[in-house]
Amino acid sequence: MLGVFSSEIVSPPDELVAAGSRTPSPKITANALINRFCQSNASAVSVQVGDHVQLAYSHDNESVIQPRSFAVKDEIFCLFEGALDNLGSLRQQYGLAKSANEVILVIEAYKALRDRAPYPPNHVVGHLSGNFAFIVFDKSTSTLFVASDQFGKVPLSWGITADGYVAFADDADLLKGACGKSLASFPQGCFYSTTVGGLRSYENPKNVITAVPATDEEIWGATFKFSQSQSHSSEIEGG
Repeated sequence: MLGVFSSEIVSPPDELVAAGSRTPSPKITANALINRFCQSNASAVSVQVGDHVQLAYSHDNESVIQPRSFAVKDEIFCLFEGALDNLGSLRQQYGLAKSANEVILVIEAYKALRDRAPYPPNHVVGHLSGNFAFIVFDKSTSTLFVASDQFGKVPLSWGITADGYVAFADDADLLKGACGKSLASFPQGCFYSTTVGGLRSYENPKNVITAVPATDEEIWGATFKFSQSQSHSSEIEGG
């Protein structure tokens, strides 16, 4: 899955901008990235959302136990990869039909966040149990919401294209060829929200997340880590 967002939607993370400036490397534009994705995946579907967002997905080479899905409801677009262990109980919580799958559940959870403000964003992802990564874009409010499970079982990376778009994908090699060193593994157990203004841990949303510059031999330009307490920190590895 792939989501590409202009600076009108997402401000490129300073750490990834700095990583690309520190170690210049070849990049391509957002349109070229979408085209590369579609050309390398025969069954790929791409969607242009307004002037500033492009989404794409494919079922090629997907895991049987961690499938990819896409849905749109009430101008909320969602790409989801993985599986929720507690989908049944969450369907009941949100009053959904038994046929509702993970991508519909995430859209409904996001709507609860949006419509019951100030509903803490970490509460929405905090009760999702399983292996997952998802990208939500709300066209009506130009809001982006991205999250990864606590153990990073579904790979997710983010980077900056040649024309300054922020890209999220489950294929690190795809982004490496598009974003160069302006690239990082999206930290597990975290969410990115344009509403709250950046990256947060959903277990400890008040903790500060910083990025450590990577060594030259790593594909990542930076590794994000967050402080769990004043006495120790937990590093969130790229991989």
